[in-house]
Amino acid sequence: MRAITVSAPARLHLGFVDLNGSLGRKYGSIGLAVDQPATTLTVRPAPEFRASGAEAERAEKALRRFAGLFAADNTYEVDVQSAIPAHAGLGSGTQLALAIGAAVLKLSGSEASASMLGEVVERGARSAIGITAFERGGFIVDGGRGTSGHPPPTVVRLDFPADWRAILVLDPRDIGVHGEKETAAFRALPEFPDALAGHLCRLTLMRLLPGIVEKDIDCFGAALSEIQTIVGNHFSAAQGGAPWSSPAVGHMVRRLGEAGATGLGQSSWGPTGFAFVDNEAAAHRLYSSLVEEAKATGLDLKIVQGRNSGAVIGPA
Repeated sequence: MRAITVSAPARLHLGFVDLNGSLGRKYGSIGLAVDQPATTLTVRPAPEFRASGAEAERAEKALRRFAGLFAADNTYEVDVQSAIPAHAGLGSGTQLALAIGAAVLKLSGSEASASMLGEVVERGARSAIGITAFERGGFIVDGGRGTSGHPPPTVVRLDFPADWRAILVLDPRDIGVHGEKETAAFRALPEFPDALAGHLCRLTLMRLLPGIVEKDIDCFGAALSEIQTIVGNHFSAAQGGAPWSSPAVGHMVRRLGEAGATGLGQSSWGPTGFAFVDNEAAAHRLYSSLVEEAKATGLDLKIVQGRNSGAVIGPA
């Protein structure tokens, strides 16, 4: 094979189940792979390392790292045809890195798990949602970070109902907390009450997950909105005292809720917000009724669906 193309899905980070950690594991992420946006790139042998397209600097850094570990005698180039928006709460960095790593593995004939690829570029230390989204897609809950130093184990992976849609609210003017600021923000958070962590676990096990299995969006949505409220209030100290990193996104998500959507919240550190409906017609109805209002405040709306498969990897 002379070139490998990889298309990797964005993911929504929908919340945590245990921010207390008194049982020995902390965080426990909830997430969903979605069909768009996606990162698509092509890696091929080249006389020297180089990168072109979106996120070129970050892509070349990952390319050199993976080649050094799995193909030490070879050099490659990467062309990023499309990239998930960076620092928008959609998992762009993890998908870019895993896509490049998977392509290098294919070209070099080496083998490694997505989890191992993530560790190489220091991805997945706190959450395994992006890694599992890359591998298998779907609705995901991980078991939180323990003491092993490895990415958290995935404890639940479900197919997301094919008819359901999410409406994303995007703020291209804003970026979420990331890098060293993210690490510092986590360290500065107040202690999370043990009883409230227990309530998040109960909401997840007894309402959120059964809602998906039984395709009951009211049950799913009510649980997700409550999880988001609890987690958002906890993180508000790192977001200027508000549960939304972008007040405009928060307002528009609430407007979607008033119009009939459910499961309202912010993905990761934002600024991307989301709301769910149980069919495509309802999604288009809400989109049509609010898109001009969103544009007037500098926001974009996008209708997406859950992606129940992982990255696509094959010859270019």
